[in-house]
Amino acid sequence: MKKLLIFTDLDGTLLDADTYSFDAALPALRLIREKEIPLVICSSKTRREIEYYREKLDNHHPFISENGGGIFIPAGYFGLDSYGLYPFMIDDNGYHVIRLGAAYAELRQALRELQEEGFRIKGFGDMRPEEIAEIANMTIAEAEMAKDRDFDEPFIVADNDPRMQELLDAIGSKGFHWTQGNFLHLLGSSDKGRAVFLLSDFYKKKFGEVRTVAAGDSPNDMPMFERVDHAILVQKRDGGYDSRITLPHVIRANGAGPNGWNSTIMELIKSLYL
Repeated sequence: MKKLLIFTDLDGTLLDADTYSFDAALPALRLIREKEIPLVICSSKTRREIEYYREKLDNHHPFISENGGGIFIPAGYFGLDSYGLYPFMIDDNGYHVIRLGAAYAELRQALRELQEEGFRIKGFGDMRPEEIAEIANMTIAEAEMAKDRDFDEPFIVADNDPRMQELLDAIGSKGFHWTQGNFLHLLGSSDKGRAVFLLSDFYKKKFGEVRTVAAGDSPNDMPMFERVDHAILVQKRDGGYDSRITLPHVIRANGAGPNGWNSTIMELIKSLYL
């Protein structure tokens, strides 16, 4: 059968939205390891944050950081010639890296300009780790990792700001884009879908035909859903689904966070292998 690949979001998907635990997904994670299925993290989180969870998961596969801003491939993962698979790949501390996102300094400059234009927004770069920890329910150490950004700037908007649509239009007029997960994000032309497409192509060169699965819970996952064979939409903590995700081929997981991730991934793997 075709080689199966699984791309997964973290927050509110593989990780519980409140506790950041993946314990409820352990049965599916064991099945994935047993079947030797690559599990590729594709998250809005930073490189350091993803590396932290990859270590906890004992995951050694490539990963995609900051809403598709960067693809990180462990050196040698696709063989000795993997460096030549993409013309703009660089070496960085044990990884071959494909940079798709805007430079963080450019995003910070654009955010400052928006603030000067009167928009009441605040980015992670404006906040102390203690502030990020409070609004994101993180430890201080986790918040410090979340501040170490390369391709994407999460930001918050003051409550009841009547200029929201004007703000989003202003982002576009500056040549940037926005997306939404747990926070609004300012980014360049990158998205999860483009990164998933490129990385899937690397796997095709290694294995031939592949079958792709993606799991997520928010609008920033839609570009990823559009690029895979099977898309899994995980419930929010209140038991509902994000109403902005209306793609017809989406599988709606019966459960929130890692509970829904676990049951749906297990059912899908078993059906495909049968």
